Amino acid sequence: MVRPARTHAATLDDVAARAGVSRATASRVLAGSSKVSERAQQAVRDAATELSYVARQAARELAGGRSDAIAFVVSETRERFFADPFFAGVLRGAQAAASDHRRQLMFAIVSTDDDRARFEEYAAGGHLGGAMFLSVHANEHLPGRLERLGIPVVLAGRPPGRRPALPFVSPDNVAGGRSAAHVLIERGCRHVATIAGPPDMTASGDRLLGFRAELAEHGLPLSDELVVAGDFSPDSGYEVARGLLARDPGIDGIFAANDLMALGALRALREAGRSVPDDVAVVGFDDVPLAAQAHPPLTTVRQPLEAMGRQMTRMLLDALDGLPVTSVTLATELVVRDSA
Repeated sequence: MVRPARTHAATLDDVAARAGVSRATASRVLAGSSKVSERAQQAVRDAATELSYVARQAARELAGGRSDAIAFVVSETRERFFADPFFAGVLRGAQAAASDHRRQLMFAIVSTDDDRARFEEYAAGGHLGGAMFLSVHANEHLPGRLERLGIPVVLAGRPPGRRPALPFVSPDNVAGGRSAAHVLIERGCRHVATIAGPPDMTASGDRLLGFRAELAEHGLPLSDELVVAGDFSPDSGYEVARGLLARDPGIDGIFAANDLMALGALRALREAGRSVPDDVAVVGFDDVPLAAQAHPPLTTVRQPLEAMGRQMTRMLLDALDGLPVTSVTLATELVVRDSA
């Protein structure tokens, strides 16, 4: 029997109907997932071939439709991006997932208003299917502007402030802060300080919240004078630690909200002649490769950087296929080394 000629480009719904499977199943197969029965996989592939689904998708892009390319966008300066291994860890996971699903991943740094305007113009021109954003500060409005253009957006970290709900992938920062306090308490520290992250980022607030809560449950106060924010750089960790030690020489434990600030704190302690961990124990957050190479090796709260990148990519691809997307919180893990 000769089928009548099609009058419209094949859609994912057409492929699913021809294969006799759900839209979600068809999407998973075409995205490269193996978590589908072999029979269903073959049916979807056959249907896609019969309907020229992949070829038609490419044709739509060339004709000016929305691209299937996805973007990895960092809302920081170029200096900060290249200095912080955190971003490279997440990018590795995102790139691996994009490659697994045969999608193009582009990279952008947006640190100025001109950067944001150019990126929004590019996205509005149909060149971008979706975007994942890292290091989003409270005054960053680009993710919401893209969403209003109909472009799927996923954030690394819980959205700050009261902005419209956007899906996110985040480590459990509150639990991570609790872990940092717990290891200092177990070490015997009773007069602790913290080098918090930037106050306009939810990760900073959540880590501090967990740290305070764990200390409070053990009857240990955390003076506001011993909570000082850095900017996630080693230099800020160094300067904040110097100031804390000058203000209160009795400090016996420091939690830094990321590893780079913890490394800066270690340098300040060495210069002050304080032994780590005997005089002052130090805990970081992230577990970037530099943590294990520090002197002494840094005890830290590991967040699953590559898993975050992979998960964000998968969520974007689901959104591009019209599937529901739900925010995800990933577990953290305490890595005990010599600094605490």
